[in-house]
Amino acid sequence: QRRLVDSGGGSVQAGGSLKLSCEAPGVTFRNFCMAWFRQAAGKEREPVASIRGAPWYADSVKDRFTISLDDATNMVYLQMNNLKPEDSAMYYCAGGTFSGCSEARHISRWGQGTQVTVSS
Repeated sequence: QRRLVDSGGGSVQAGGSLKLSCEAPGVTFRNFCMAWFRQAAGKEREPVASIRGAPWYADSVKDRFTISLDDATNMVYLQMNNLKPEDSAMYYCAGGTFSGCSEARHISRWGQGTQVTVSS
């Protein structure tokens, strides 16, 4: 299995935006649920958004983050708007063949992570 490759993290001020990207080589999106997780320092990894058909979002990011797929290029994106300091974390692209993938136990492929830092 080829690893997912995520990128696009960086440092922004509160209220700013970032768009994370994930290359998903060899993944057929109709057969995969794709997701973004994040892990802040000293905290457990948590799901942020997932998509297989309809998108799902954690309450903490609803109306601010948007997950999307590009079938033509095998890319997964996470558009993050109105960022808050509490959004600071390492973000991981993830995928699995279950119908849902908002739990880590449903994930079979992970990206290496991309750091997002939001300053107040």
